[in-house]
Amino acid sequence: MAEQHERRAARAARQSDREVDEPRGGHHHGDDGEDHKHRSRLRASISRWASSDREEARELRQDTRKAGLVTVAEAPDREPVILQGTLKTVSLRPRGGVPALEAELYDGSGSITVLWLGRRRIAGITPGRGIRVMGRVGVHDGHRVMYNPRYFLRP
Repeated sequence: MAEQHERRAARAARQSDREVDEPRGGHHHGDDGEDHKHRSRLRASISRWASSDREEARELRQDTRKAGLVTVAEAPDREPVILQGTLKTVSLRPRGGVPALEAELYDGSGSITVLWLGRRRIAGITPGRGIRVMGRVGVHDGHRVMYNPRYFLRP
């Protein structure tokens, strides 16, 4: 009796494995080789994208060090600092009824929100632009922020 029970359990386990491996209906749609090639290409694309992001971050950190500046990650709170990097995003976000141009500055070590209160737009402040900002770093709602910094656009 125990032997018969073990055979049934083994048969049920094999059936369960097939259901997991195969779509409903018991057969595969498409070619396993093609599916594997597609996954390999996708994996390679993601790897290239991640690699280029790491390379960009490394170059931005090197530029900051060559300029003798602190990185966003190292910048002390409430002290005057000069930061540089690339603007990742730029948007208009009114605060308390006052227009505010908001940008995310990324330097390879981290990001900081840069806000120009009372401004709807500033010529040259666009995503992808290199910039150097001067001001004090603060914290608002748990995020690092610099209000109304002086700035220099970089080529």
